[in-house]
Amino acid sequence: MYAVVITGGKQYRVALGDTLRVEKIDAEVGATVQLDKVSFLANEDGIVVDPGALATAKVVAEVVSQGRAKKIRVFKYKRRKNYRRTQGHRQSYTELRIREIQA
Repeated sequence: MYAVVITGGKQYRVALGDTLRVEKIDAEVGATVQLDKVSFLANEDGIVVDPGALATAKVVAEVVSQGRAKKIRVFKYKRRKNYRRTQGHRQSYTELRIREIQA
């Protein structure tokens, strides 16, 4: 059984026991988070894409860790104009472990 959930503006395919990194969610490590926006379900009976049935579906996950990704460099450059700008960015993330998929 697996599901496709939407969180942080992205879609993730999750199954029971999976660990994934999503955009930062304000929750303590060890807390339980419910992901309510389910757009697709696949189980033993087949697939579910009916919006009415998916409205009650949810995925329960546990927060494993909070962190920040590796730094990336953003470099702007205009030739012959002596224009150079360097900026760094580290994206915050939340690591989740899928505990339950409720259909």
